[in-house]
Amino acid sequence: MSERPAAPAGITDEGVARLRERVGVATPHPQPPWYRSPNEDAFRHLAEATGDDNPLWCEPAYATGTVWGGPIASPNFNGGDTLIGEDEVEHLDPAIREAMKGDPIRGAHAFYSGSFREWWNPVRPAMRIGRRSALVGVHDKQSEFAKRAVHEWTGEVFCAKDPDLALSAQYRLMIRTEREGVETRTKYADIEIDAYTDEELARIDEWYAGEPERRRGADPRWWEDVDEGDAITPIVKGPLRVTDMVVWHTGMGMGLYGVKALRLGYQQRQRMPKFFRPDDLNVPDVQQRVHWDPEWARAAGNPASYDYGRMRETWLVHLCTDWMGDDAWLWKLDCQFRKFNYVGDTHWMQGTVVRKYLADGDRPAVDLDVFGENQRGETTTPGHATILLPSREHGPVRLPEPPGGAHTCQEVLDALVERFAMTEETDA
Repeated sequence: MSERPAAPAGITDEGVARLRERVGVATPHPQPPWYRSPNEDAFRHLAEATGDDNPLWCEPAYATGTVWGGPIASPNFNGGDTLIGEDEVEHLDPAIREAMKGDPIRGAHAFYSGSFREWWNPVRPAMRIGRRSALVGVHDKQSEFAKRAVHEWTGEVFCAKDPDLALSAQYRLMIRTEREGVETRTKYADIEIDAYTDEELARIDEWYAGEPERRRGADPRWWEDVDEGDAITPIVKGPLRVTDMVVWHTGMGMGLYGVKALRLGYQQRQRMPKFFRPDDLNVPDVQQRVHWDPEWARAAGNPASYDYGRMRETWLVHLCTDWMGDDAWLWKLDCQFRKFNYVGDTHWMQGTVVRKYLADGDRPAVDLDVFGENQRGETTTPGHATILLPSREHGPVRLPEPPGGAHTCQEVLDALVERFAMTEETDA
């Protein structure tokens, strides 16, 4: 079989067409799951890594007395970022593997713009979970900052086995652009991270101290008692420390790059040498070091080390689950990563109820505008959430249906490809 010639560099009609040929083609995941057999301890470790000690995720005896009848995982555990799910696709047909080689719009700038997640069923201990990953949408756009842009939506879906049960999905938005100019490395040079006064730290500590009492927990938040315009009880996250990111990694793993130690790190360097560069001792280290080494962060044009956008996504989930209580269900959440969150920054995660309605005609629901705001008054992570609430009139929460009533990962992917094709003009 002769190789297809490479597409011209940049965003072209031919390149976009080739990219669309990959929509719906499930491919092996680059990393194994961090938790192959998740149990109650895994649920607790993950929750605590995000600063969340909700007993619904952390105390099995407590969870047994809730409407769930036993331990369940936080939505943050339920899919995404290589946490769970064993690949259902381990090998590709040679022809498909050849067609998937390379980047059809190579040379176009790429940045991770946002994440969209939805959940249909809880993860419980000892579930056997499969996953499939595929490009699910390619939307050709005109960009405010570029002549042309392509929105690449990648879907990762998770389903329990025996019996088949769709659990969740995460969609990542990668925006590809052709910029007329190049951003300078001094873009963030004027950002200052000031030392905290004792009074400022005392205010943060006081809010931390009261958060467990403000958590809704076992007290149902009835749909009838919620009004549009209601403020979501804020939570605080910070001041961010390198220590917080170390703890984050113990629960979340090392993400898509799968950073390893010692000999395993050497093996990784053989596979992906461009992900490494020498430090001041000439020792090769991973580019990810910008998240914990301020000198590396400054060399990349930032004033200090910074977090992962995914970290603030987990904080928005924490905001929602603390507010909604044990009897509710977080159905959907999306967010954009607009600014960095630097070591030393403090975020106040906040939100407002913007819509109250019956989803699907009979599920009491509310939509929220949610966001994280730092101590400089900057909104770094705006987003939205949909929560199903218990109702005095309509009864307890009924879990939402997966797209197209799907049960297996492949069925979910097929339904998502159809959904994203229908939403090309507005995105998902």
